[in-house]
Amino acid sequence: MVSSQFRPESSVVAEVRPSPNHGERNASPDMIVLHYTGMPSDEDAISHLCNPATEVSAHYVVLQDGYIVQLVAEARRAWHAGASSWAGESDINSRSIGIEIANPGHDHGYPAFPKRQVAAVTALCRSILSRHRIAADRVLAHSDIAPSRKRDPGEKFPWKALADSGIGLWVKPTPMTQAGPVFTLGDSNPAIAETQALLASFGYAVTASGHLDGATRDAVAAFQRHFRPQRVDGNIDESTLATLKDLIAARDAHPSASKRGSA
Repeated sequence: MVSSQFRPESSVVAEVRPSPNHGERNASPDMIVLHYTGMPSDEDAISHLCNPATEVSAHYVVLQDGYIVQLVAEARRAWHAGASSWAGESDINSRSIGIEIANPGHDHGYPAFPKRQVAAVTALCRSILSRHRIAADRVLAHSDIAPSRKRDPGEKFPWKALADSGIGLWVKPTPMTQAGPVFTLGDSNPAIAETQALLASFGYAVTASGHLDGATRDAVAAFQRHFRPQRVDGNIDESTLATLKDLIAARDAHPSASKRGSA
């Protein structure tokens, strides 16, 4: 029986509030997954993550003022990812550390993330990276691993700021222009198959059919939220494809990249 009490695992944690919602891991954590709470009340969000009836939790919650609460010990499997996959793996909860960032989300106005909160997320991720071997391309959004279900933490989250601090992978998005074709839901084209193959090689759960189906549209939108946030529409345009190619090149050149999704 694992005790519900534990000591904070990082000096940046202000409080431990143990959640009963956790289990045994089936693998060592090699991913960080960022979420937003998606609730107007931060206290309600923490209570939700600690309520045994909800069967959801996360390892950490970062409030707007930078206050960090740890809910689950990192050695335990928190229940934050839900039905999800990445690079052919489906038990993301076993492989990841989940961080909930307090923000009401798209359904409640979706405000910007305060700088103090982003600084706290950065410090927390740095602390996690000091304890676990996590490749740059495996610091992900909830929307990356569950693109048809989730939008968090969304296009307003400053992924570049984290990457500038050595957390995660980022390339400068290719500027959007009117040049080149734009493929939308239902289209078929070899360029769509190329994009699908590249998305799959990075880790998204798509099949290179050459047909822009719903799963592909959702994966493209998730990619855009994370890596090309200027426009999130799920369409394949030259900017999206070029940014994706640059990202894969950066992953392959990065000293800590996993390469596990490489073609």
